[in-house]
Amino acid sequence: MLPRYQIKRITVKSETRELHIVWGDGHESRYPFGGLRRVCPCVSCQGGHDKMGQPVDSVVFLEPAKSKAVIREIVPVGNYGIQLKWDDGHQAGIYRFEYLRDICPVEKGLI
Repeated sequence: MLPRYQIKRITVKSETRELHIVWGDGHESRYPFGGLRRVCPCVSCQGGHDKMGQPVDSVVFLEPAKSKAVIREIVPVGNYGIQLKWDDGHQAGIYRFEYLRDICPVEKGLI
């Protein structure tokens, strides 16, 4: 796996409502909770199996949060992703490392 898709450090910043990731190539990503919840890759959030894998527009990270949910736990999934467990009980989405890096709002110049 390329360093740009390897996580070196991951931190939940509850006070700013952001998930911070430092990648193997040194890039630092910041993901507002509201945007992460909107781009949850689970079948329920995506609207069905036929809509899975659709491209995500990172501009969702600029939109006001629809949910006040906070990440309460991060669970590693193999060597390819993480599962976010939210305080409202939602935990179905598996965020692949490539997915997270490719939608990074910092890299896109949004935040």
